[in-house]
Amino acid sequence: MILSSFQDIAHLFFPKLCIGCEKHLSYNNYLLCIDCLHDLPYAYYTNQKSNPIDQIFFGKINIKAATSLFLFEKKSVSQAIIHELKYKNNEKIGSFLGNLLTLEVSKKNEFLAIDYIIPVPLHPKKQKKRGYNQLSKLGQTLSKNLGVTFIENLLIKISSSETQTKKNKLDRWENAQELFLLTDVKKLENKNILLIDDVITTGATIEACAKELSKTKNITISIATIAHTINF
Repeated sequence: MILSSFQDIAHLFFPKLCIGCEKHLSYNNYLLCIDCLHDLPYAYYTNQKSNPIDQIFFGKINIKAATSLFLFEKKSVSQAIIHELKYKNNEKIGSFLGNLLTLEVSKKNEFLAIDYIIPVPLHPKKQKKRGYNQLSKLGQTLSKNLGVTFIENLLIKISSSETQTKKNKLDRWENAQELFLLTDVKKLENKNILLIDDVITTGATIEACAKELSKTKNITISIATIAHTINF
């Protein structure tokens, strides 16, 4: 009863707000209100043959399976939660998205035959400035749920590039070339890798990562991202 009273007081003076619309959350809601949960723009790519993520890499790199959880839309719930994950170090969002992505990849057997989960890395200077890699909690949650090892710092970013946000398609592709280095090629031999990222737009960054990973013998690569930008 005393604990409940403290919670009531805390909620009165420090109300929890929905990440999507900033309305007050009830006790029963975790991060998003009922309306925003309902408005999450799921992509439903996983079981589509030749889905839009597959098409991005067709003829460029060999991908075993690929999917995105949401469609990324400006001023949408998906943009709000990714912003919270990327710039506010909200680990609850990382766990929340990791659980949702687990359910999504579990729909396809190819995703369940993986040996390692590897995140698209940040350049050390950017990570030091930000203080974290937004994919860490997501990857750790996937790792726990799927029983697969999550490895950071095996694939590293070796060039600090400018932000991709306002670049056109060609500039993004050129900016991502030869920016990554696999530090232990032998470790991934004969392994199935799941490469994860937050948002995929042109696919240039993931393509560069996959090409570096492909220097390993007999490696297979699958891709899973939180969101896919369809209008850019």
